[in-house]
Amino acid sequence: MESPASVAAEYDPKTDPKQRPAKSNDPGWEYGYWADPKDRYKVTCKLCDKKVPGGIKRFKQHLAGGFGDVVNCPESSPALKKKMKDYLDSNKRRRPLFLGEEENAEEVQEEEDVVEVGQEAANSGTTAQSQVASVGSSGAAAQSQVKVPSSGTAAKRRQSTLQFKAAPASKAKANPNDTKKSVKAMFRRTHEEIVDERRSGRFQKTIQNCMRTDEERHYVDVQWALFFYECGVPFHAAAARQFEVALEATAQYGSGYEPPSQHKLREPLLWECVGLTSKMRVDHERAWKHYGCTLMSDGWTDMKGRHLINFLVNSPEGTYFLESVDASGEVHDAHMLADLLEKRIEGIGKDKVVQIITDNGANYKAVGKLLMDRIPTIFWSPCAAHCLDLMLEDIGKIKEFKRTIARAKGVANFIYRHGKILSLMREKTRDAEIVRPGATRFATSYLSLKSLHKLMEGVKALFTCPEWYASNLSKTKVGERVYNTVLSIEFWNAVEDCLRASAPLLIVLRAADGDEKPAMPEVAALMTEAKEQIKKSFGTQNKKGLLKKILDIIERRWLKQMDHPLYGLHSI
Repeated sequence: MESPASVAAEYDPKTDPKQRPAKSNDPGWEYGYWADPKDRYKVTCKLCDKKVPGGIKRFKQHLAGGFGDVVNCPESSPALKKKMKDYLDSNKRRRPLFLGEEENAEEVQEEEDVVEVGQEAANSGTTAQSQVASVGSSGAAAQSQVKVPSSGTAAKRRQSTLQFKAAPASKAKANPNDTKKSVKAMFRRTHEEIVDERRSGRFQKTIQNCMRTDEERHYVDVQWALFFYECGVPFHAAAARQFEVALEATAQYGSGYEPPSQHKLREPLLWECVGLTSKMRVDHERAWKHYGCTLMSDGWTDMKGRHLINFLVNSPEGTYFLESVDASGEVHDAHMLADLLEKRIEGIGKDKVVQIITDNGANYKAVGKLLMDRIPTIFWSPCAAHCLDLMLEDIGKIKEFKRTIARAKGVANFIYRHGKILSLMREKTRDAEIVRPGATRFATSYLSLKSLHKLMEGVKALFTCPEWYASNLSKTKVGERVYNTVLSIEFWNAVEDCLRASAPLLIVLRAADGDEKPAMPEVAALMTEAKEQIKKSFGTQNKKGLLKKILDIIERRWLKQMDHPLYGLHSI
């Protein structure tokens, strides 16, 4: 009598009839089987032992080869490839399927399992099926049985071809232009709606998404990563809403989408998008008329040395970019800038513009006074972000802080100017960086100071390691000065004082300079909280003098410039 071990050794799942459907004439099962009968979604190839997800149809594509989304079988012969390809081609649907029509038996055989769902079962099924059944409930078609494929691949294929018959004229008033509607059009949301729902956190995965494996998703992720790397696309582009919308639109289009050519992007599509932007302005103009709006100007210098002034309009509808003007050849006095702004106000409508926001420079203050004299219904307001930036600059000029910031910059510059020291620093700090970009120049200085303080232990370890003592830089005057700074307790205490004064203001700056919370009442509330935090941080007796200097700067820069009649409305 054979032992259980020998029986188990002779067992071959490839020949076990329980490892495939009992009653199936599909030729794919001659070369595949279920390695795990509980996981019928994956079919294992007898020829190459690869597990192919997606059901028997995708397995036949695996044997046939030539399908971009399925890995080819390396052991498949030319005759087998032709056999599978011919079978797949013979079962392609040649006409749309209408509700109420009987389905061809040969077409059904392309998938291994088909479940018949009656009217009662359809009503108790998924949301999609319930909506399908409810459309024709007034006609006879609703009483017939609808065959629903159990395979996710089949459902995706048939969903794109399944259509509804128009209800009889005697029982429903049908629109002559809507005699046929696809199932997608009846219950599928637009790609913009799906992206907005996903970003709001209310998005629920579809059945098709749930049936995708982690390997399939990872493969797609790698392809997109390669595109970003090869084309030098900035990584933050992946967070753009339009990137998600484009992906969702492509997914809804389906396999075989051909991307636009360089010529299409350069000419016709560009002008079409310009037209869409023009249409977008109509919605904004409606809001400008209903609520009023704010005209904002922002001057900056590009890499070519040109001085450009951007004009933007803000309203409850959002911020709309109006235009950009090259003012390089102009003298930026109050009259020139006032004329520029007045021209844009007239283009929008004097009765629609409530306030103007500009920088806090002396010339722009004079511009605000000129415009309020010319147009009495308009308020001029300084830019809150620019006001906070100047506030941080003034705080950095306080004697107790000025020397500390200069010494911190000296440490950072020394490290980043010498490759060997920079490499050692990254080793000690686990690849963390000291220099951090910020919204403004002075915000960058304080953020770098915060980063230096956070990496204090790693920086100290750098200047006390054997490699530092062995380097020639440790024997230079600059190296000795930086070494003494890093190991000075007084220096790190002064850094903490700088952070106590700047951290609350940086929170306000982030809110004022961001797009999500532009409302002035919120910024004013944050500013009040920031002052309270600063008072608590410098509440000791020996810090009273320093606290007075900081509060005097806040009083001069914020309360005197931002204490505006228009902003007083938020307290009503």
